[in-house]
Amino acid sequence: MELKIYQVDAFAEKVFSGNPAAVIPLSEWLSDEIMQNIALENNLSETAFFVREANGLHIRWFTPGAEVDLCGHATLATAHILFTILQVQENPVQFNSKSGILKVEKTDNIYWLDFPVSTLKKVDIPKNLISAFNVVPIECWRGRDDFMLVFKNEETIHSLQPDFNQIIKSQCRGLIVTTPGNELDFVSRFFAPTVGINEDPVTGSAHTMLIPYWSEKLGKKEMMARQVSKRSGNVKCISEGERVKIGGEAITYMEGIIKI
Repeated sequence: MELKIYQVDAFAEKVFSGNPAAVIPLSEWLSDEIMQNIALENNLSETAFFVREANGLHIRWFTPGAEVDLCGHATLATAHILFTILQVQENPVQFNSKSGILKVEKTDNIYWLDFPVSTLKKVDIPKNLISAFNVVPIECWRGRDDFMLVFKNEETIHSLQPDFNQIIKSQCRGLIVTTPGNELDFVSRFFAPTVGINEDPVTGSAHTMLIPYWSEKLGKKEMMARQVSKRSGNVKCISEGERVKIGGEAITYMEGIIKI
């Protein structure tokens, strides 16, 4: 069996930046075991698989360690391949997923993810998350899948050196750390050792928590953000109540064939 595979740098204006994702079009679903093995072999933070079904496109995402319910950058990467390589005519493209209906609209060179917000609940900071960092956060929030810690300033976010074993004890998909930006509205980082990703370069789905939080905090509907990982990437943000728009560019890095 041969499968086409594309690798895309999402939330990136040029290669070697943003967040790389693999995109694999399928005519029909493979077994979960094979898809998980492909994701492990790719060794990227996410591999997206999609199938065109009777009711539209269906997308699934796998990290090297597990299937996840939502992934932003791999959805953006998939839309990029659909628009630029596969030449789809729909705009926006619509995906069925474990997180409901997701849409991606292309406007000039920006791909806009239309995602549901993640409900935020302020909680006490778990002891393991205090132990995970050399600085105590000022707030802790819990969303659908992730924890979010708010710190005092951008310099702190850059300097964090997390203890991943302590983060794993939270038994959540991942951990967002964030603060107001020096030049942009806010910055963030994202750690997900539980699903095999110590630090994710640019995390679209994390912004389903970040956007509603900072929109209320800053009193702004439109914001500009940056995930300040080593590769880093800029994220355009729009708050629309129960949904958010997450915008970024993408560029194809590689295209090839998998032989199984």
